[in-house]
Amino acid sequence: MWLSANGLILILTLTVALGFLVAPLAAEAQPAGKIPRLGVLFPAELPSPEEPSLAAFQQGLRNLGYVEGQTVAMESRYALGRPERMPELVAELVRLKVDILVVGSMSAALAAKQATQAIPIVFIGAPDPVESGLVASLARPGGNMTGFSFAFSEGFGGKWVEFLKEVVPAGSQVAFLHYAVNPQGTGARTLQDVQHAAQALGLTLQPFPVSEPEAIDGAFALMTAQHTGALIVDSSPFLFTHHHRVIDLAAQHRLPAIYGLRTFVDAGGLMSYGISIADLWRRAATYVDKILKGAKPADLPVEQPMKFELVINLKTAQALGLTIPPTLLFQADEVIR
Repeated sequence: MWLSANGLILILTLTVALGFLVAPLAAEAQPAGKIPRLGVLFPAELPSPEEPSLAAFQQGLRNLGYVEGQTVAMESRYALGRPERMPELVAELVRLKVDILVVGSMSAALAAKQATQAIPIVFIGAPDPVESGLVASLARPGGNMTGFSFAFSEGFGGKWVEFLKEVVPAGSQVAFLHYAVNPQGTGARTLQDVQHAAQALGLTLQPFPVSEPEAIDGAFALMTAQHTGALIVDSSPFLFTHHHRVIDLAAQHRLPAIYGLRTFVDAGGLMSYGISIADLWRRAATYVDKILKGAKPADLPVEQPMKFELVINLKTAQALGLTIPPTLLFQADEVIR
């Protein structure tokens, strides 16, 4: 059957009109590709791309081929050294329906375990994940959690005392500045470790627990009044958050100090010995990658720290009028000159 010109135009018009109607429906039925979303909780770091933990984690993702905003998205939250904030921050990330939770402390890991049994969780910095009930075993975690332990039980307290004794051999009074409210349960163990080491070397150890920023100034004033000769600063997120304040006060009071994290030394502290937190965050990206590719946290073993580092700042030693023994410099993984 032959169509008139008018009939043909009518059919073409209807076809185009239907095309416009159907196209949106087709687009609606075929949603754009969803990229995985990570919920990341930092216990102490400030919200800045220069912070070492964030930078290390992002670098780890880039090394594996992920491009933030294109192949992976990241929702970050910052507890700023306040463990009591962990439950609310974790709850925010769970409500966002992230695909994986990455949390940077024991208190954050405990909050995450309480909040969800469905979302995979990668933790960084859990001292005793089996004892605390996070996982069934290191080799076979079970459940929805795995990650990297912090290993406070590696004898750091004893090493801190030994290194300080080498730098200040005539000192007899040592202060231990630590976070007073420690839900991780590691504070008492670390304090005991430090006390035993000090006693063995004939030193008197005075603990200075703090839980508010203002208390840090008071602690240093008291150290000076008691003629303290050296200082140990713990690795808590609280003191990490206020590390610039701690370093400035140590310089003002001319106190040789050793810290549990190298960030203090990078910012002007005398020396540090401990785990490389940046290394753990970088390695955490590998577990995120494995989970995104189908691995289950239950089957990924909890890893122990592999990198321990002694870092010494010779500029600070000179400002304090100290001579670092060559034997100690030889042991250092890095010397800042």
